[in-house]
Amino acid sequence: MEKNKVLLVDGMALLFRAFYATAMSGYYMVNSKGVPTNAVYGFVKHLFAATNEYKPSHVICCWDMGSHTFRNDLYPEYKANRGEAPVELIPQFELVKEVTAAMDIPNVGITGYEADDLMGTLANVYSEENEVLILTGDQDTLQLLKDNVKVILMKKGYGNFAEYEHGTFYDEKGISPQQMIDLKALMGDSSDNYPGVKGIGEKTALKLLQKHETIEGLLENLDALTKAQRTKIEQDLEMLHLSRKLARIHCEVDVTCSLEEAVLSINEDLMHNKFDELEFKNINRLINP
Repeated sequence: MEKNKVLLVDGMALLFRAFYATAMSGYYMVNSKGVPTNAVYGFVKHLFAATNEYKPSHVICCWDMGSHTFRNDLYPEYKANRGEAPVELIPQFELVKEVTAAMDIPNVGITGYEADDLMGTLANVYSEENEVLILTGDQDTLQLLKDNVKVILMKKGYGNFAEYEHGTFYDEKGISPQQMIDLKALMGDSSDNYPGVKGIGEKTALKLLQKHETIEGLLENLDALTKAQRTKIEQDLEMLHLSRKLARIHCEVDVTCSLEEAVLSINEDLMHNKFDELEFKNINRLINP
């Protein structure tokens, strides 16, 4: 019997990508009520590009719920480098959830956690008996790769994807998906604003993990490192362990969504009514990008 194919969507990744693709030119698609809709329109276009390409049987949309998560409790500077959302985007945060609901796609979000944590938790549950696809623009999710779990990274434009699976990841990266957590712990992440070990970049971190496999293996063999490498790690040992906690996607969130709710079965009348309400144009081109 053919397995279900469950698509887990990183909602904010699609929404932000869609917003900035048009906002750079000042094109916000403001409707007659004065509400910007460019991000929501692009979100729908990205979503249909993926569902047309991968033909999932089930779709669930996962959302970040505010900027403060348990990671900020661990490290207050986590993502502190990110500015406020543009005013044109703010009203679209709730609007996009109305649109997904009108498409009978469940919206899932839990305060204190990121969408990655929800997708990781749900992927673990669903992958036992189903094929899981994670649609995002965030390479951090590659740590979730395993049997029955693939990651689909959006590339520039619509309908352009890079597909990763557990079996081919090592060939490309030279480390396992799980080792990505330790890679980020060593090199840090400027986007998420945590430093890792100062002075150790991706190239060095990859070499260290290819030889020693894990941070534990590395710390057990400090004598085998160069003097400079050992000094850097010893000086930033506390931050190394903290960075690993920040980098790891938390896959034990108390979140549930039944597959019965997530069957991809769009009520076209309901969907088109919502699109008409938002004054979307060229609807055929929207759902067949």
